[in-house]
Amino acid sequence: MKKQKIRRNRTFRVRKTLIGTNLRPRLCVIKSNKHIQVQLIDDEAGKTLGSTATFAKEFRDTEFGKKNKVSAAKLGEKIAEICKQNNISQVVFDRGPSKYHGILAALADSARAAGIQI
Repeated sequence: MKKQKIRRNRTFRVRKTLIGTNLRPRLCVIKSNKHIQVQLIDDEAGKTLGSTATFAKEFRDTEFGKKNKVSAAKLGEKIAEICKQNNISQVVFDRGPSKYHGILAALADSARAAGIQI
């Protein structure tokens, strides 16, 4: 229970300053033990503008269906495509309770390389 409370408090500490708008949505990354999820969230309207994950149909039976840096880079490219379809050029990066290194850094770097400002 103590670990869960520490994790929840870390999440709130990170997210209390991050607010997603329609022009600059929040890029929320969720890591589980097996998968990675990425969402574009407009907090003002309370809507998800786009999302993708390693367990999505297009990645499920490929080498990108697991949680690793290669799949994170692929997800970064995919979320950048979704941003461009919605005419979004800037996002606010929400790492949640996770540290910004490894998988999260690979995802953010590939999104930046695809033309999204983080």
